[in-house]
Amino acid sequence: MRNVAESALATAGGHAVPTDVVGVAHDLASVLGERAPKFDEGDRFVADNYALLKQAGLVQAGVPLELGGGGAGLRELSEMLRIMAQSCGSTALAFAMHTHQVAIPAWRWRYQNVAAVEPLLKRVATERIILLSSGGSDWIGGSGKAEKVEGGYRITARKVFTSGAAAGDILMTGAIACAEDGTEKVIHFGVPMRAPEVSVMDNWHTLGMRGTGSNDVVIDGLFVPDASVAFSRAPGHWHPVFQIIATIAFPLIYAVYLGVAESARDIAVEITRKKQAGETTLTLAGRMDTALRAAQMAHRSMIETAERNTPSAESVNEVMIGRSLVARHGLEVVELAMELAGGASFYRDKGLERRFRDMQAARFHPLQAGPQARYTGAMALGLPVDTIF
Repeated sequence: MRNVAESALATAGGHAVPTDVVGVAHDLASVLGERAPKFDEGDRFVADNYALLKQAGLVQAGVPLELGGGGAGLRELSEMLRIMAQSCGSTALAFAMHTHQVAIPAWRWRYQNVAAVEPLLKRVATERIILLSSGGSDWIGGSGKAEKVEGGYRITARKVFTSGAAAGDILMTGAIACAEDGTEKVIHFGVPMRAPEVSVMDNWHTLGMRGTGSNDVVIDGLFVPDASVAFSRAPGHWHPVFQIIATIAFPLIYAVYLGVAESARDIAVEITRKKQAGETTLTLAGRMDTALRAAQMAHRSMIETAERNTPSAESVNEVMIGRSLVARHGLEVVELAMELAGGASFYRDKGLERRFRDMQAARFHPLQAGPQARYTGAMALGLPVDTIF
């Protein structure tokens, strides 16, 4: 393995900060691949891999150079995650949640001059803290209760699908506050994961992505000061910040599923090349590669949309169309890969059935197929999309 420090531009808090994050991901791929089966078979969180990523400097990869990070943009971070996913989907998906929670404030710092995000980004760079996301369980509607008390809010909530919960330092989340007149708002804040009012459940026992450690996080009476509320919004309505989140986060998250599909394709081809190729084999291989190309093209479109740096209802639509296409065609790839490889694909040691199972999780991130179609349909017909989520 190459010494990661050789590709470092600078040192933040005594830690090497690599600028070639894609090269580092390639360097780590073999180790991630060797470890993946044991995490999957034992429902074990990929804690050892998180330690490896932290040591390699990838935790701060998306922090701007000026703030002590690696300065990697969306395209580089997506490629980093795609390569990781080819070896271990669970590591890549869990780390994608941290990566997008860094990429979003970094984007706001670069393109909106939002100085308020600097302290968080500097902490990621110097302390290498891990950020968690509860977006999959909250999304536009929000969840949990924020009771107004003197000087702040008292939070009671249960956040599901919190990937990497055991390794996290701050959970970026929200809760619903109800005013005396009955009006509601969602407030957004960070939750210190080591606070005594915060606990991580042990309930992530799933079909696929078993190593992500996406356990529920229970928040029982945590006090959040008024000054710690980043912003508030109406529940059930798109907010400009959520347009930024959707535009930036999903090219990163779905880079993982593209990588899983690509590795499934490669495994199936390797198995099949050892056999005599008949007409059926050629057809299956051709359909598989055609589906993969469609997923790759859709993901490329997601990145290109995000790189226009104009988050809006339109950019959300383009990214979510891409999200559905990557999921649809990625699922087709793993199904055809299993069929192409034949009975051998059923054995765990081939790694193909794990990719098949991991890919199923692509169905469940927002906007799921139904809401995405309604959102896109409303955009096509010139109708409001504010409450479609």
